[in-house]
Amino acid sequence: MSPILLFTFVISYFVVLLGIAFYTSRNADNHSFFIGNKNSNWLLVAFGMIGTSLSGVTFVSVPGDVGKINFHYFQLVIGYFLGYIVVAFVLLPLYYKMNLTSIYTYLEKRLGVSAHKTGAIFFIISRTVGATARLYLVINILQIYILDQLHIPFIGTALVILLLIMLYTFKGGVKTIIITDTLQTSGMLIGLVVCLITLMNALGTDLSGTWQLLEAKGINKIINTDLNSPLYFWKQVLGGMFITITMTGLDQEMMQKNISVKTLKNSQWNMLTMSSILVFVNALFLLLGGVLFLYAQNQGLNLSGDDLFPSIALSNTFSASIGILFILALISALFPSVDGAITSLTSSFCIDLLNFNQSADQEAVMKQKRLRVHIGFAILFLLMVMLFKAVDDKSIIQFIIKFAGITYGPLLGLFAFGILTKRQLIQNKITLVCLLGPLLTLLLDLICNPPYYEKLLHQTLPFNHLSEQLFNGYKIGPELIIINGCITFLGLYLISTNKREQVA
Repeated sequence: MSPILLFTFVISYFVVLLGIAFYTSRNADNHSFFIGNKNSNWLLVAFGMIGTSLSGVTFVSVPGDVGKINFHYFQLVIGYFLGYIVVAFVLLPLYYKMNLTSIYTYLEKRLGVSAHKTGAIFFIISRTVGATARLYLVINILQIYILDQLHIPFIGTALVILLLIMLYTFKGGVKTIIITDTLQTSGMLIGLVVCLITLMNALGTDLSGTWQLLEAKGINKIINTDLNSPLYFWKQVLGGMFITITMTGLDQEMMQKNISVKTLKNSQWNMLTMSSILVFVNALFLLLGGVLFLYAQNQGLNLSGDDLFPSIALSNTFSASIGILFILALISALFPSVDGAITSLTSSFCIDLLNFNQSADQEAVMKQKRLRVHIGFAILFLLMVMLFKAVDDKSIIQFIIKFAGITYGPLLGLFAFGILTKRQLIQNKITLVCLLGPLLTLLLDLICNPPYYEKLLHQTLPFNHLSEQLFNGYKIGPELIIINGCITFLGLYLISTNKREQVA
């Protein structure tokens, strides 16, 4: 397939995004950038957030993992759905009641300045790493299948894509990305459906026949009943629920779009609509993974993980239109998660760390500061993408879930402590507790899951057999985030007091 043809469509796609950005950013100010003037259409937000929640990782990694872990990922999806219900009816009412621009302002009002700053910093770390991991995956695919053949270096590809993302979010912020996310989500879903139908036709079967073939191969299993496995049903469901609570409900990027909707009721409708559609879309991605596995076996292809989908879609077996559609759908899946990440990180840094809400500076001065922060995060994203290129992990989704469990735990502990108790915290010990929680959780995971870290670090760990000795072979899965949140909550309780005054 001609790389020049694919490249032409990629550039055309960017031109459309820049056109939308120009239109939506007219007369935009800081209020538009941060929360879209609190006048966003809830249906557009719901549809656009589907793309933000899925990203290029879901588009490539979820189908690629089916051959290894069957349909067990759907257990996590069930948990996601339950988590969205908690966000809609527990967290959103709290945010609307307090009229928040940054959700971490809640931590300051409830637990003090130290909790506010600590929560914001953990969000910035978590979202930066998660977003750049997703960005790396898509840039790497574009590089391998298009730009290497045009002799464009990886760093050049990363730099240009980040520059383009920065340009179309530079002025409009949330006001712009709500519109662009709607377009991108449409592109991703169209690509998903067309690729699925094309592959089933190539196998000479329909939906019912595909399921029978998957059943015959034994890879359509959804429920895992092995308690020691990280894929055990209740680990996945509870872990998925708390991943959603933290990575959506306690995440400025996701909540920034929700609280841009005018009323709480419409924001809740947005959340419930999005979560229902996500269940169906994730099921389609898993089915696509099964079809890709069958097709690869049928063609004698030795492909797996993140290489599976792009290698088949961009092969010469199918028409050029499928390759073009795959690339456009992949980019569409990427940008809702990356453009929103840069915008939300800029918002959080400005509001939570630079105290824009309390600033006496004029609008123009704050706008200049915001633009400098925006550029700073774009540069940081570039550096992180280059780091992922050096590591070159072939299953990014597992890394993201693992990293989220480590870094979102303190946010879960802080918000849970603020909502579930009336106690106050000793301010100068909050950050220490929030650092110890993830460190203890990481140590526990190292002991329970040494193979994962040995593969990541490319070396054997000295405590390889401790899991069998101490935990009878128990492997931690997505419940890692629950463990982390509980450790942090306990630590916060130990430094708390019943006194109304916050202790310095």
